[in-house]
Amino acid sequence: MNIFRHRYNQIKFYIGKYGFIKTIKKCIKTVIRRIIRFIKNEKELQYGDYGGWIKYNEPKDADLKIQMKRKFDFEPKISVVVPMYNTKEKFFKELIKCMMDQTYSNWELCLADGSPKQNDNLKKYYEQDKRIKYKYLDGNLGIAGNSNAAIGMATGDYIALLDHDDVLADYALYEIVYNLNKFPNAEFLYSDEDKIDENGNRYDAYFKPDIAPDTLRCQNYICHFSVFKKELMEKLGGFRENYDGAQDYDIFLRMLEITDSKNISHVPKILYHWRVHNESTAKLNSNAKNYAFEAGKKAIEDHIKRVGLEGTVSKGCIDGIYRIDYKVIGEPKVSIVIPNKDGKDILEVCINSIFEKSTYKNFEIVITENNSETNEIFDYYKTLLKNDKIKIVNYNTGKRIETEDECSLEYTNKNRREVKSGFNYSAIINFGVKNTTGEYVVQLNNDTELITPNWLELMLGFCQRKDVGAVGVKLYYQDETIQHAGIIVGIGGIAGNRFKSIPKSGHGYFAKESMIENLSAVTAACIMTPKSIYEEVGWMDEGLAVAFNDVDFCLKIREKGYLVVYNPFVEFWHYESKTRGQEDSPAKIKRFQGEMSRFEQRWPEILDSGDPYYNINLSLDTEVYHMKNIKVNYYGEEEIIKKKKKKER
Repeated sequence: MNIFRHRYNQIKFYIGKYGFIKTIKKCIKTVIRRIIRFIKNEKELQYGDYGGWIKYNEPKDADLKIQMKRKFDFEPKISVVVPMYNTKEKFFKELIKCMMDQTYSNWELCLADGSPKQNDNLKKYYEQDKRIKYKYLDGNLGIAGNSNAAIGMATGDYIALLDHDDVLADYALYEIVYNLNKFPNAEFLYSDEDKIDENGNRYDAYFKPDIAPDTLRCQNYICHFSVFKKELMEKLGGFRENYDGAQDYDIFLRMLEITDSKNISHVPKILYHWRVHNESTAKLNSNAKNYAFEAGKKAIEDHIKRVGLEGTVSKGCIDGIYRIDYKVIGEPKVSIVIPNKDGKDILEVCINSIFEKSTYKNFEIVITENNSETNEIFDYYKTLLKNDKIKIVNYNTGKRIETEDECSLEYTNKNRREVKSGFNYSAIINFGVKNTTGEYVVQLNNDTELITPNWLELMLGFCQRKDVGAVGVKLYYQDETIQHAGIIVGIGGIAGNRFKSIPKSGHGYFAKESMIENLSAVTAACIMTPKSIYEEVGWMDEGLAVAFNDVDFCLKIREKGYLVVYNPFVEFWHYESKTRGQEDSPAKIKRFQGEMSRFEQRWPEILDSGDPYYNINLSLDTEVYHMKNIKVNYYGEEEIIKKKKKKER
């Protein structure tokens, strides 16, 4: 049923974007393309077919031979450091083989063995190449100590980390050097990864986002394959023993503190295969997991203290994910702006849930009345006027409603000012924000119902940070499926909600729907920003009356250098589109197409190169992080240049 729903939504989207005739033509072209594939016996990959994806996307033998002959302008020496402890001969043999098979040759392998007894059977492997350095330590120095001993042997320009029971792709070092030649200022690089069992079967690919501070603080998503410029590693002072079990997490967090994010490069390829066996960290027992969790918790706590933040670190939704609740400084006033047209019953649910559940008390609600047509809603407004925390402003008259006489359809029609006809969400919000008195503003849809009592504290904790410009939340449909868990630019052509329609109680791709993350955008159905942000970014774009105005707003915030944070621990029900209706009339479709065109012209770069918080290997045809079922163009930058030249011609 999911695939049928997906195809239905695709067709509906394209009709809205291109119109009925062009959509039919596109469908015909798709059918013809699939017939040609069938005739040529070309397999179209199904979602989740990782084996097929590997075959389709990774270099063949002929490609590897070409890589071996390539000469780069910059050919740094890479020191791959490996801490050893009771390493199995089978795994060690495969580790040495993966290094010998590298298509980039300027490397050295530094092995520091902290085993209780030296294994002479390994000698034949590490003595076969002069690039391999082996040192038997006087005793086990722990994970951090053994790693530092291996680093001490390194003479390369870059330090790469590899565990003694894991393996690298044959082209791993080639891709790192290729990337360094494209981005010579890179001080730290990391790649995507997967897992491999003892039979060589690969699975569980993790296609990662680009560097994202809040995501990293809640999960060590960098993990493998990581490469440090030697000077950076020296500044960091190597690994620290009191974080054993999460020593790599600690060094990544410290790296984040001293390295400009522009000098952190993500290579979106599977370069590292994390071995899963009974003794591996991928299969820890409960005691070891607790030990690693506590070490990771300590690493995060110490990190946020060093960067001047106060917060509480606790376990997230699953093992390996953490939650940070930042302390609210003072008691700043929050203005909750709710645009409204009629819908007395749903507005009442929204308002009541805020007053009945909110634990933070220094707030005001600013209802922005817009084009209501029933006396029922104005009668309700009269009751709200008695609450000194509620302010009602009338977008149509341009004034605040302060008396019961002003609370009527007749008064509104009589005193109506000249405003653009039709619904314009951006204009209504801008008007509402200008009538607020709070230091922070929450845009909140009238068709929402609060679930989380301490929602304002949880959002303020992030929003008070100087580097954060917006905070979004998790929203659910009435059927207990996800409506919004952050927005990815590019999904469905322009932008789409992540994990839409997956069960509230379930988990999607690496449980991202339940993890605090940095994203390019969140929905304005519930978003908090400092009030000063509106003027700084030029307010919400009133040329985007309905569609994509929240995405545009977030991208303008990102353009100013701020982070956008998704916090899934703030939850609302969202009874979506009850007041405005669907995009089904010719006028609405025309308006939608115009707004889409406006957005495309405003943000061509991110639409061409891809959302930095997504991954080029993931499909834009679905909201649930499926792998692309076509060959991926990894070097999108080169493709962008070609597209630009083509447009210029």
